[in-house]
Amino acid sequence: MSKSKGTALITGASSGIGAIYADRLAHRGYDLILVARNRVRLDDLARRLADETGRAIEVVAADLGNRDDVRRVEKILESDASITMLINNAGVGATAPLLASDVDKMDEMITLNVSALMRLTYAVAPGFAARSTGTIINIASIVGVAPEVLNGVYGGTKAFVLAFTLSLQKELAEKNIRIQAVLPGATATDFWGIAGTPIEHVPSEIVMRAEDMVDAALAGLDQGEVITIPALPDAADWAAYEAARQKLMPNLSRKTPAARYRIGS
Repeated sequence: MSKSKGTALITGASSGIGAIYADRLAHRGYDLILVARNRVRLDDLARRLADETGRAIEVVAADLGNRDDVRRVEKILESDASITMLINNAGVGATAPLLASDVDKMDEMITLNVSALMRLTYAVAPGFAARSTGTIINIASIVGVAPEVLNGVYGGTKAFVLAFTLSLQKELAEKNIRIQAVLPGATATDFWGIAGTPIEHVPSEIVMRAEDMVDAALAGLDQGEVITIPALPDAADWAAYEAARQKLMPNLSRKTPAARYRIGS
């Protein structure tokens, strides 16, 4: 067995995107800590990957919508110096519009998609910075830049993930920590059924296989991308988007209102 590249902790690892990340990273030489609610699925995945790769794989049954369970995972991230990668994949979505949504479910979504992701990142980042190594991958969504596409609260949570990732990249740039946000489009997982729209109702021409999505995301990581949009044909389009955002910055906060408002004239 080859030398370990360290341990990757993956949330939402029992199925879908998280399970595929687990497969790919185990085959790349990472030991794993798999976090999800479904202990049976985690155990099955861990046994299969351990048999295939010989890597050390630990499972942690935890509901990241529950503060006590989040804190348990935080302690692992704070104390286990073998961890070299965190993949914040756990999350839920919604497809119904505002007026057809349950506000308590929206609050639960914010807790998982925003608060848990933020807390786990805060738990791991100091150790990565102290050791001058580590990788943080945040699974966002294209709705982070296109909130009109699905439920607005879901879009808002993924906009947070995108903004948080960009801030992390700026703050940790000199700490030798790799930062990446992955913005998948429609992906063939059970996300859609849970979110309220069966995958069969989504146009097939926009739905990417989950395996292809993860492989593209890892290729983007290897290429040094901070923002990876697996379906985007031309990286120059994102570069132009980012350049336009950067151009706004010097004029976003000034002493006087813009002349077009004619204040005081």
